[in-house]
Amino acid sequence: MTLNLYNTLARAKQAFAPIDPNHVRMYVCGPTVYDLIHIGNARPIVIFDVLFRLLIHSFPKTTYVRNITDVDDKINARALETGVNIRQLTTETTERFHQDAAALGTLEPDVEPRATDHIIEMIALIERLIESGNAYATDDGHVLFHVPSMPSYGRLSGRNRDELIAGARVEVASYKKDPADFVLWKPSDPELPGWESPWGPNKGRGRPGWHVECSAMSQKHLGDDFDIHGGGVDLVFPHHENEIAQSLCGNPGTHFAKYWVHNGYLMSEGEKMSKSLGNFYTVRELLEEFPGEALRLTLLQTHYRRPLDFTKDGLRQAKATLDRFYGALRDQRGVKPTVDAHPDVLAALEDDLNTPLAVRRLHGLLDDFNDVSRRDAVNGEDGALLSAGRMLGLLQQDPEEWFRWSPANANTLGEVEIDAMVAARRKARADRDFAEADRIRDELVDAGVILEDKPDETIWRRK
Repeated sequence: MTLNLYNTLARAKQAFAPIDPNHVRMYVCGPTVYDLIHIGNARPIVIFDVLFRLLIHSFPKTTYVRNITDVDDKINARALETGVNIRQLTTETTERFHQDAAALGTLEPDVEPRATDHIIEMIALIERLIESGNAYATDDGHVLFHVPSMPSYGRLSGRNRDELIAGARVEVASYKKDPADFVLWKPSDPELPGWESPWGPNKGRGRPGWHVECSAMSQKHLGDDFDIHGGGVDLVFPHHENEIAQSLCGNPGTHFAKYWVHNGYLMSEGEKMSKSLGNFYTVRELLEEFPGEALRLTLLQTHYRRPLDFTKDGLRQAKATLDRFYGALRDQRGVKPTVDAHPDVLAALEDDLNTPLAVRRLHGLLDDFNDVSRRDAVNGEDGALLSAGRMLGLLQQDPEEWFRWSPANANTLGEVEIDAMVAARRKARADRDFAEADRIRDELVDAGVILEDKPDETIWRRK
């Protein structure tokens, strides 16, 4: 079956035909590292991880690039607010991002470029834009892209220039020739990050605008033309629209990204996510209360292009669902994944990443797995459930580890203590001291530990 993706540029679902069938190239906008990522940031991380897994499965080679924005005015403002050195802030925030992404079960991208390592490429692109007449420099060191110089500007978002200006917060500045013009380079005061540039007095220090960073990094690592550019729908304008403008004008005769894939908005507890409403959740906060795989499943149960209403009740339901899956896998120890993905799950993902359908088909495989009379016939080596889960980034943990997870700072018994109490209960049962056995069981239940007696052992799990 052919992979079909909704292309924002075409406003239609299209059959995916890579530029080079032997090498698919994908760029996804990564985090601006000034703060912890929230659950809205987690959605594209998980969605494009599933697409990455699908591309790896379907094509001989895939290169996935996801950038780190480590020079930005938001970073500068946070460093000033906290008194933390900018380099320290970006380094620590990047490390926390990696930890949170790993907890969500994501694969690492093939390349993770940092904006500050690509200043030379950004300056070169800006110089080409000035030479072509698509950009201009001001006396104080600003360089701006001149939007009227590109007649097709606005094609991605589907709005004309006047509509875009009216519908967005456009910075008004005296140095602009046109209100829609956007910054490619800006001067830096001594206390801000800056690099020597050809613009401004005495080759003044400056720093890049946000949009030019991604154009330079994608070109460096994927070439002028590549297959997929991804991100949240909130990036369509101005970020991705501006990327297209500067990339096409700076590299005449190229096409930049062939397919533009965007995930939908995220609501939280039925309303727009806001700290003032108390429904603003960072991934780090949620991981203290729920396992990362429950967050991942929650994000996959709504189609990526549809708005997602994220709730903690939904997380609890996802945790209970995963308990059922891991419970079945725990009962069949030694199951290994089959070589290939299950065709039903694969077909769902090939239909514009229909993860809700893929999850439903995963439930069907669980039913087959639990039916001893059908397991061998349907699941082959009993590994179809694991293989299907792998395509979604689910069910890859050891079941014992899954059931031993507990929330951070939970006032609960440790694993060694639980194992000792389980052993003491088994001895009491062997000695026919059933009152003592029941007392230990009740104490464990009160501590949130559920016991399950098997013919030759007792296993336990946390609630």
